[in-house]
Amino acid sequence: MGNIPHHFLGYWGYGAQHEFEALLSSVVENLSPNLSPCRGEALNFPPSLAGKGARGLGLKIWNVVYIGLDGNSSPQQNEIAAISASGLFTSPDAWVSLQENNCLILGREPFGKVPLYWTQQGQAIWFASQLQLLLPILQQSEVNISGLYGYSCFSYVPTPLTPIKGVFAVPVGTELVWQSDCQSGILQTPESKNIHSWREAPEQLTDEATAITELQTLLKDSIERQIYDLKDEPVGVFLSGGLDSSVVAALLVQAGVKVRAYTLDFGDVGIPEHPYAEQVAQFLKIPLVKVAVTPSSIKNALIPTVQALDLPFGDGVCVPLYLLSQRASQETQVIFNGEGGDQLFAGWTNKPLIAAGVYQAENPTGQETFIQQYLRTFHRLGGYESQVYQPDIYAQIQNLHPEDWLLAALDRNECPSLLHRLRRASLMLKGAQNIHPRATALGFAHGLWVRSPFCDLPLAEWTFRLSGELCLQGACEKYILKRAVENWLPPEIVWRQKRGMGVPLTSWCLNDFWHQMGIWLNPEILRANNHFYPHIAAQIVEGKLGAAIQGRRIGEILWLLIMWQLWRSHVLNEELSKQSWDHPFWLHRWLWRNYKRWQG
Repeated sequence: MGNIPHHFLGYWGYGAQHEFEALLSSVVENLSPNLSPCRGEALNFPPSLAGKGARGLGLKIWNVVYIGLDGNSSPQQNEIAAISASGLFTSPDAWVSLQENNCLILGREPFGKVPLYWTQQGQAIWFASQLQLLLPILQQSEVNISGLYGYSCFSYVPTPLTPIKGVFAVPVGTELVWQSDCQSGILQTPESKNIHSWREAPEQLTDEATAITELQTLLKDSIERQIYDLKDEPVGVFLSGGLDSSVVAALLVQAGVKVRAYTLDFGDVGIPEHPYAEQVAQFLKIPLVKVAVTPSSIKNALIPTVQALDLPFGDGVCVPLYLLSQRASQETQVIFNGEGGDQLFAGWTNKPLIAAGVYQAENPTGQETFIQQYLRTFHRLGGYESQVYQPDIYAQIQNLHPEDWLLAALDRNECPSLLHRLRRASLMLKGAQNIHPRATALGFAHGLWVRSPFCDLPLAEWTFRLSGELCLQGACEKYILKRAVENWLPPEIVWRQKRGMGVPLTSWCLNDFWHQMGIWLNPEILRANNHFYPHIAAQIVEGKLGAAIQGRRIGEILWLLIMWQLWRSHVLNEELSKQSWDHPFWLHRWLWRNYKRWQG
């Protein structure tokens, strides 16, 4: 493979070049070890200026430093920086380029595999592929309340927001363009150019046999594009035993690639998925490595995961996936996954929304709009604001409406039919802003190139030609994908009912991590942060936050809060206040429950 995963940091604009260079050097010299575990030489590109730049002369200056690169990558024409999740640089996932008229362009592809951030400091734009790289550039790092609110609704921060005030993310499928204004030496607001949009095709494909043949070809072509650089080295595949990851494993084996599969084993807690992965591995005759996930392994990997993710992500699967990446990196440098299949083929989460959409059409005067119903599918803290936030923060978010962050994704003009509209939204929201960037971040933390065959533009665009019946036939979701691959895998794998990954968060939080809850969500620390109510963890555990927050949702909401608090202390490096003891978590849980019963 040659290259190893890397990041970049750079600047462009007007100002004193020696000051910019000093700041750039300082950031590189002070990088924390967790930020770039594969760090090699930092490569500097010469600034595009003969002589010294000065704002008064209206001359642009720029420079980029690559962190963790061994020097074998060469950017494409006009690019001064590029990054690829897969390690295939013929089509980068995020890029920075300069045009002949000296304008700056920051761009991202539509799947969202790699983020790209920017901030304006004076008359210069600083940009980076990791949020942590921009923090030392800021005069102070302050939490963005809009970003916090978005996170509490979705478990990720919706773009273009970030959790830091004054730092922005480039939206997927977009280029931001800053034009030169040499006369004034003042930077203008960037122009946003949409370079790709998921759009329903005017002619819909209804013939099942044709769709099966075309889909089989597209899947094989996607794999071919992602293995052309592989020699004889083995690759890994994350195999859950679900349909999508099993299809990817089957395609790799068909293509003659040496494959080793990795799956999670949560032990006796919850419903085990690894027997399905074992069945697929035996069918395909590939070795399978089971990675044990225990409360102690989760606890040990929690802070490294938060640092690797860079942004706060509240989904419980993040730490198990960190452990899976860690194990795979011992034997390979390339990992394949099945991420994106649910978004492309209208997976199981769409069925209740379709029913809701039909009901809404028949009963337009219903109490809840369709967008509000879509918001509820995230199962987070939307709707609980007055019980969650301290008064100052609650006042600040009164004019924020999380539905606004969903409007573009649910645009009827791009996708008139309900199913395609839901698929578009899933690609733009849950895929591009959550699943794909976190998969890349966790892979990069262990020196892994991450390849997602379902994130293939010809394949994805083809799915917008499918008639709804070919995606969802009766109660059977992903129907056409199942028909296309039914001879590649055991029938019980292809046709079994889909379930989400059963991470036992509630069990962990209420048992193994009971005492830790008093540390991670300590009332005194929450009080000093001035965001969440100090005793929110106890409220959740006692069932007082809301009737809907019970069972698995208890663990999901607690985990959302834990990941945010750990992000503040281990990415923002905020100093923590002294901890208090005014919480139930220092008691043994059985003692606390008896005490509550006696009180009641």
